[in-house]
Amino acid sequence: METYQIENDNLRLEFNRETGALIGLTAVRTGWEILNRPHLGLSFRLLLPTPEKRNNQIHGEKQILAAAEVSAERRSVRFVWDRVVAENGTAHEIEIELTVGIEDSHAVFRMNIKNGSEHTVENVYCPYLGDIHRVPSDDWLKTFVYNYHSAVEWDLWPSYENLPGYYGVDYPVQFGHNNAATPMAPFCLVRSETQGLYAGVLDASPELVAWHTELRPGYESSIDSRVPESSSISGHDVATRFAAVHVPYIQSGEERSLTPVALRAFEGDWHAGVDIYTSWRDTWISTRRRPGWASEPHSWQQIHINSPEDELRIRFSELPRIGEQCAERGVAAIQLVGWNHGGQDQGNPCHDPDPRLGTFEELQHAIARIQAMGVKVVLFAKFTWADRATQWFRDELHKLAVKDPYGDYYHYPGYRYQTATQLLDINTKRLIPMCFLSERYLQICEQEFKKMLELGADGILYDESQHHSPALLCFDKTHGHRQGAPVYANDRELIRRLRNTARDRDEFLFAGEACYDWEFEEYHLSYHRSWSKTHIPLSRYMLPHVPFMTAVNGFNDRNMVNQCLMHRYIISYEPFNFKGYLHDIPLTMEYGRRMDALRTELRDYFWDGEFRDTCGAVVRRGDQRHSTYAVFVNRTDKKRGLVVTNYEDEQIVVTVELDGPQRLEKYRLVDDPTWRPVSAGITIPRRSAAVVL
Repeated sequence: METYQIENDNLRLEFNRETGALIGLTAVRTGWEILNRPHLGLSFRLLLPTPEKRNNQIHGEKQILAAAEVSAERRSVRFVWDRVVAENGTAHEIEIELTVGIEDSHAVFRMNIKNGSEHTVENVYCPYLGDIHRVPSDDWLKTFVYNYHSAVEWDLWPSYENLPGYYGVDYPVQFGHNNAATPMAPFCLVRSETQGLYAGVLDASPELVAWHTELRPGYESSIDSRVPESSSISGHDVATRFAAVHVPYIQSGEERSLTPVALRAFEGDWHAGVDIYTSWRDTWISTRRRPGWASEPHSWQQIHINSPEDELRIRFSELPRIGEQCAERGVAAIQLVGWNHGGQDQGNPCHDPDPRLGTFEELQHAIARIQAMGVKVVLFAKFTWADRATQWFRDELHKLAVKDPYGDYYHYPGYRYQTATQLLDINTKRLIPMCFLSERYLQICEQEFKKMLELGADGILYDESQHHSPALLCFDKTHGHRQGAPVYANDRELIRRLRNTARDRDEFLFAGEACYDWEFEEYHLSYHRSWSKTHIPLSRYMLPHVPFMTAVNGFNDRNMVNQCLMHRYIISYEPFNFKGYLHDIPLTMEYGRRMDALRTELRDYFWDGEFRDTCGAVVRRGDQRHSTYAVFVNRTDKKRGLVVTNYEDEQIVVTVELDGPQRLEKYRLVDDPTWRPVSAGITIPRRSAAVVL
C-alpha cells in the first residue's frame, strides 16, 4: 500500500494515498499507536439527505480521489474529491478539499466543501478516526468533556458507556449531552491513566462541532457493557471510532470552510490535555475588568421570594431586613430571585416587578436601603426562554423563538415548584428557547434589562446563560440569519449590548450561571452548584483568576465550605434551598466566616494566587494517594501553598511532597489558628481543611 506520512515531535500520521484515509496515528514521544490497523482507516463522512432517503450517507474512504499530494517538506497532505458517491450508488456534485498539516505541535484538519448538488450537506465527520487503540500498559480509556463548570468522563474501555437509547442506533454511541459541543465544549480528551489524545477546535467560531465515539460491532457482554477482548468477534472487526462531527447545513450552491480541528498527543492526566486548549485560547480571549467589590474575598446570599405557584414570601418593603442580616454577618451581596412578575421561571422574558409583592418604587427603595447598609443587590435575570403560557408569547414572541427544520419551536420541559400538582408535572410552565440571532429579540432583551438598571441594582445574575437547550441551530430565516445558524453565536453579543446600555455604571456586575469560558470575554462572575466529593474544578483550572461562586445550603455544611476554600469559590449561602434566612444556618455561617477570614489573611496564596489544582504536589495518606487538595502559587514570590480537605467522618493524617526544591513547613486548620509543623504529618479532623505553607 502506498502512503503519505507527515510527522512532528508529537504525532506521526500516515494516509492511504489512494483513498485519503488516515491509517496510522502514533504518539511520537511514547510510541502509543493510537491507530494501528490500516484496514480500518477512515477519512470523512457526510450526511446528504434526499427526498428518497433521509439517512443518505457518503463515506470518504470509498470515494475516488481527484488529486493527492504531500508538501515538499512533508509537513502537510492535501486531498481533493471533485464528486462523491453515496452508499446507494448515486453520484453528487460535491467538491471536497481536505488539508492536514503540522502546525506547531498540532495536526490540524481543514476541510472546504463546495456543494454543487441540489441537496443540503447536514453533517460532516472530520477528522474521523477508525479505531482508537487503548494504551497497552493502562487499565482504562475514557473520554473527558466539559460539563457545567466541571467535566464528565465516559468509559471507552474495558467497558463502553452507551449514551443514547440502544433502540436508535446500530452500535453503542457517545454523543454526550445536548451541550457537549462547541462553544460550551470546544475540546474533548480521549485519555488513559498516563497519556491521551486531545481534539479541539482551532477557531473561535460558534459553528456546531460535537464529539462522537462509537463501538463496533457492539458489546461482548451487554450486562456489564464489556468491550470484546479480541480484535474481532463473530467475524466482525472490533473498533472504537472517534470523530469531530460538524453540522454546517451547507445549502445547494454554497461553499463553506469547516471549523479546523487540531489533534495532539499528551502525557499525564487531564490537566495536561486541558493545558493544550488553554494555551490556544489564551492567544485570543481576554477577560473583563471586574467591579472592585466582586474582586475581594466575600460571600453572597441567594434568596427566593416567589415562584409560579405563588408563595409570595417577602414583600419588597420587607427586603431590608434581609440586608440587615447580611450586613450583621459580613455577607457582601444578595442575589434576589423571584422578584419578577409571576415569580421565578414564569413570565419570561418579562422583568417587571411582581405587583403582588409591591410597587416598582418600593423595590427600588428597598434596594437603595440595602445598599446603604454596605450590601450589594444583584437581580436574578433570564433571557434564554419565553414562557409559552403567556399572551405575549402567543401574540408575538413565538415568531422570535428558535425553530427546528420543520418550522416548529423547540420547547424545554421547565422547572417544577412547591405543589404536588406541579411536582407531578401537570401544570409546569414550558419554556421556549428564543433566538438571539433575531435583532428584534435582542432589542426586547435590552428593554427588559433597562428595568433592572432603573431599579438601581448592582448587577444581574443571568440564570442559564450557558445554554439554549434543547436547541442548537435555528432554521427560521425570517430572523435575518441563514438556515441552520448556531444559536450560541450571539451569547456574547447580548451582554455587549447590555453593557453598552449600562455604560455609565462602571461597577455594574454581569454574572451568569455556569458560563462557558468564551463567555468570560463579557461576564465578570459565574455561579454554579458543585455538590460532589468528586467534583472536577475544570473551569477554575482553565480560568484561575475568574470569580466563581457555588451554592452552600447544608445546616453544618463544612465540606462545601472546605470545597470553596480548595477551589477558590465564593460562598452563596442558600438555607432551605435558597428560601430561608442566614440565621437558619448558624453552624455553616460560623465556619464559612472563619474560612473567608483565613483566605483573606492569606490572600496572596488562596485568593490572588494562581490555582493549579493537584499539579505540582502529591498528597499521601499512608501509602495511598489522597485526592482532595489544591496547589496555589503566590504570584509575588512564586512560593506554593496547599489546601488539603478531609471530606470523611474520621480524622486523617497526610503528607505532602512538592515538585522541585521548595519545602513546606507549617499548617493550620480553618477553625484552629494554631500553626503546626508538617514534620510529623498533617492531621486533619473529620470534615475539616488545612492550609499548608
